[in-house]
Amino acid sequence: MRTVGVSVLAGMLVAAIGWLAQGPAAAWSVLVGTALVTVVFSGGAAAVNVVSGLMPEAALMIALLTYFLQVLLVLVALAALADSAVLDEKLDRGWVAGSVIGATLIWMAGQVAVTTRARIPIFVLPDRGSDDHGAGTR
Repeated sequence: MRTVGVSVLAGMLVAAIGWLAQGPAAAWSVLVGTALVTVVFSGGAAAVNVVSGLMPEAALMIALLTYFLQVLLVLVALAALADSAVLDEKLDRGWVAGSVIGATLIWMAGQVAVTTRARIPIFVLPDRGSDDHGAGTR
């Protein structure tokens, strides 16, 4: 949830800068791009979180599949937006593209920061009373 907050806050800040620099079309473009990235990526993060809690051994596969589907969904949404009249009439293509790229980079940096601070064990230690002298993995 921390990553969502940082992404939304950064999007609002850049939207305010866009409003001051080029008007409401730039601000709305930034908000649309940031919302697109935040909604798609938070849905993917939630899915990976659920799967890693239920089946940790499948977490990497689901994470890779989810990442592919997120990129595909963002591309489809951008293509649909490009085909609609909204992009030409009310939004600015440059600001939308920049906000999608910027929000993605901010999301990735936030995920890296959260993940590196998480206390996730990478192996399971055997019980002290057991006679298992293996590597301690499942």
